[in-house]
Amino acid sequence: MLNRCQIVLPARLASSRLKEKLLLKAGGKSILHHTYEAASRVSLDANVVVAVDDPRLAQEVESFGGRWLMTSENCASGTDRLAEVADAFPETEIFINVQADEPEINPVTVELVAKTLLDHPDAEIATAGTPIRHEDQLHDPACVKILVSEREGQRRAVYFSRAAIPYVRDGIDASLFNAHPPIFWHHIGLYAYRRDFLSWFASQSPSRFEQLEKLEQLRAIEAGKKIVVALVDAATSGIDTTDDFQRFKQKFER
Repeated sequence: MLNRCQIVLPARLASSRLKEKLLLKAGGKSILHHTYEAASRVSLDANVVVAVDDPRLAQEVESFGGRWLMTSENCASGTDRLAEVADAFPETEIFINVQADEPEINPVTVELVAKTLLDHPDAEIATAGTPIRHEDQLHDPACVKILVSEREGQRRAVYFSRAAIPYVRDGIDASLFNAHPPIFWHHIGLYAYRRDFLSWFASQSPSRFEQLEKLEQLRAIEAGKKIVVALVDAATSGIDTTDDFQRFKQKFER
């Protein structure tokens, strides 16, 4: 009998903007430990495993009693790392990708993304998004946008971009940020994948637009894969820079 869900934290030791950030500590716990605890609060019948690429990360997971699996240093993305993990869980149907540098991830959001995929058997992937309410965020390339099509109660991702999409030919009016359904969407990097999709993804070369935008989910879009989108109220902040870490540390220790 298939197990429905497995939560995976893809954990890579090297990081470009903040060195070895997953091992940085706030309140006596590493960023990885905080994220693991948040993922463990998800009220799904699902276990949590950390997909590591370095013995130091494995040692850290062991220090707080978590479970880990060693994956290749050569994985190009977190999705490739999940594909390796899927081989170790042959009876699992759904794999949920929680980024290891998001210690403030809301367990309810994780549950919603998993439920969205389970509720849409014709979809290969589910992810999450939240409305963009301010124009400066719309034009920020660090904020990944989703173009979302809403039909018959289903939200489907049409495209992902670092650019402002859709382009508004007549100019952006403030009222557009309060439209219902939302026009502008901020993508939240949380995914639920079907097993078969992970096998397919790992066998494919990076696609044309994926390489241009540096967004791996475009590989699925270009191949015609169906991605459904869960609407959430707000995005949580990940740890990418020293400022991000100091903000989280101060908030947690306070």
